[in-house]
Amino acid sequence: MPAKRSKPQNTPKSPGTKKRKSTAKKAPTRRKQASTPTAKKPREARKSTKKGSRKTSPPKRRIWSLLWKLGLVLGLLALIGVMYLDAVITNHFEGKRWSIPAKVYARPLELYDGMPLTEAQLAFELSLLNYRHVYDTPVPGTFSTAGRGYEIVSRGFDFWEGAEPSQRVSFSLRGGHVTGLDAGGQSSGIVRLEPPLIGGIYPAHNEDRVLVKLDQVPQQLLQALLAVEDRDFFEHFGLSFKGIARAFFTNIASGEVRQGGSTLTQQLVKNFYLSSERSLTRKGIEAVMAVLLDFHYEKTEILEAYLNEVYLGQAGKRAIHGVGLGSLYYFGVPLRELSTEQIALMVGVIKGPSWYDPRRNPERALERRNQVLQIMLQQGVLDQRAYDQVINKPLGVIKKPLYEDARYPAFLDLMKRQLRKDYRDEDLRSEGLRIFTTLDPWAQESLEQAAQQQVRNLQSGYGKSLENLEVAGIFTSSNTGEVVSVIGGTAVRYEGFNRALDAYRPIGSLAKPSVYLAALERGYHLGSLLQDEPLEHVLPNGNVWSPQNFEKESHGEVPMVVALAQSYNQATAHLALEIGIDKVVSVMERLGLQDKPLPEVPALSLGAVSLSPFEVTQMYQTIATEGFATPLRTIRSVLTAEGAPLQRYEFEVEQRFTSADIYLLTYAMQETVRNGTGKSTKNWLSPNLELAGKTGTSDDQRDSWFAGFSGNYLGVVWMGTDDNKPTPLTGATGALPVWANTMAALPQTALQVPQPENVEWVWVDPVRQARTSAHCDNALYLPLRQDTVPEEKVSCNTGGRVLNWFKRLIR
Repeated sequence: MPAKRSKPQNTPKSPGTKKRKSTAKKAPTRRKQASTPTAKKPREARKSTKKGSRKTSPPKRRIWSLLWKLGLVLGLLALIGVMYLDAVITNHFEGKRWSIPAKVYARPLELYDGMPLTEAQLAFELSLLNYRHVYDTPVPGTFSTAGRGYEIVSRGFDFWEGAEPSQRVSFSLRGGHVTGLDAGGQSSGIVRLEPPLIGGIYPAHNEDRVLVKLDQVPQQLLQALLAVEDRDFFEHFGLSFKGIARAFFTNIASGEVRQGGSTLTQQLVKNFYLSSERSLTRKGIEAVMAVLLDFHYEKTEILEAYLNEVYLGQAGKRAIHGVGLGSLYYFGVPLRELSTEQIALMVGVIKGPSWYDPRRNPERALERRNQVLQIMLQQGVLDQRAYDQVINKPLGVIKKPLYEDARYPAFLDLMKRQLRKDYRDEDLRSEGLRIFTTLDPWAQESLEQAAQQQVRNLQSGYGKSLENLEVAGIFTSSNTGEVVSVIGGTAVRYEGFNRALDAYRPIGSLAKPSVYLAALERGYHLGSLLQDEPLEHVLPNGNVWSPQNFEKESHGEVPMVVALAQSYNQATAHLALEIGIDKVVSVMERLGLQDKPLPEVPALSLGAVSLSPFEVTQMYQTIATEGFATPLRTIRSVLTAEGAPLQRYEFEVEQRFTSADIYLLTYAMQETVRNGTGKSTKNWLSPNLELAGKTGTSDDQRDSWFAGFSGNYLGVVWMGTDDNKPTPLTGATGALPVWANTMAALPQTALQVPQPENVEWVWVDPVRQARTSAHCDNALYLPLRQDTVPEEKVSCNTGGRVLNWFKRLIR
């Protein structure tokens, strides 16, 4: 029988304690607690554990607070950065976007009935402007021929007097002159072609560009550019994720990089604001700035800026920017004349101007151009027929750019020196001025060819003794003083030492006309007898000055006109001492050397003064302009970039000599060319031109000079060596052929000086210093100022020495 369970005893209840509802339910709990070591922790321990868990929460909150503050600071910095970039964009884009170099133009070719013009010159001028010969109806920038007839359609141009539209002109060339000029009633009888662009004055970074407006850009060029570079340009906000994706898949599919992901806006930002550094930071800044640029400005403004900023190649130190200059640089035509294949090539070059340079890498450039044409076909810019017509055409790139910085360095050097008298250098380099000069490209070409040919001929004939021979020369319009050509050395493209301006050399007999002009002013006449005899003149320092003639012979008494024509040193020295060296100095100063210190010594009369070719030209210019001092000038007009006139360089003259004295001196210089030391000019030029000139040879033949003029051109040429060594050359054998060959290539007008009222032609007996008759053996027919005409008249049978040798010297 089982034992009975004992009933548990009731424990006394504490006041306030509650009765447990179920003891059985608590047993498992007690077992669990018994098996867990922490189950029986004291209350204090449990409390401390709870406090410890609360202490871990505040550090987390501080971290989040720090991150929030850091984010706020970074956000503020980013905002400041965006604001800064925004200010950079607006300030630059709305202000002066580019430093535009000054553009320099030669004179325009003017066509009119009767003007002297050869076929060779016309061909050169049209080639310089890149006019194309066509066989159908000419359009602007082209010409056609039929026998001796020409039809030319000019491009039109914004001249200093205003814009001239394109004109169609037809004419014939007969006998070296324009005949039958017909401009369709649109002209006053003169048609001007646009002036050739011959150079620029560049900023320090040497960027060059020709600014264009959006409406001046062919529509096909815009379509091709957007099709290749950014077909979503008018839809995106500065960045194109769609374009990036398309470029990625296109390049993957083709296996080569054929498209870029950057928008035109990004490219403009990169070129306009940022460096060429490649980094994620720069790329991020580029993206932000592209969005800001797109936000602030119209798409058309951005596109126009891109067209003027894009880099298209390098011409020496000059960087070619913008499609306006790119068109001239690669194709020699303005934008409006570009053909489809030329447009495709220029758009293709944007991707890598050096890599796709059509002059250095024509095959690579052709492949790239054809890729662009394919894209134009795919995007509907071209239809299949137009594509087929152009895909096999050549690149159409001209061999050399239309103008090169170093093509006319000596002339541009002179022009810049004259410009800087009126303009700051900074303005010349950045304000986009348009400078119209007096340079005649044909005269320049003629002088260069003549000089280099003469140097070759002399070096071939004399060998090593002339291996370092140099040459310099200046030619002007004899009526206006406009400089038409300048060379500063044998290396005509060299931009260094400009001998035409900076080589100061003894001028030899080129000084003699000053002596004779001074004598004419003091009552001498061309028939006055001079003593061509040895002389000894004691100088203030005790030295004796005793000049000799070039051929070491004396000729006794000679008329003044003969002494100058034959360049007799002793006769000239006697004359200078008679009239006074101070009078010679005065004449030289009035001829154009007023700012030049001249030595008052007897040797000055024979050229013991060092002058540059420019200074000599200024002297002879005053003689050629009939006694009127005419400053040599290279600039006709200066316009702003917008076409507003800034300054006109007007024709300036000041009369310094009487027309009568200059008339007499000019006649004596014509005798120099006809019968004197310059008579070899007849080998190149017709005697009917009545040219006037003077040879010059310094001591030991170290310097060879010639100065002379016709009715429309004046030229001065020097030859010698930089080390000042003696040469075998005289003025007639060295410099004169350069001068004569240059003049022979230019359209010439005969020298016909108007006879002043107080000058009359008289038969003179030089020995008796009396008037005589034409049939007398010793009679000379000379122009004399009326107040110097001899009063006495003698007949042939009155005796006296018969001077038949005059007949051989004087016509």
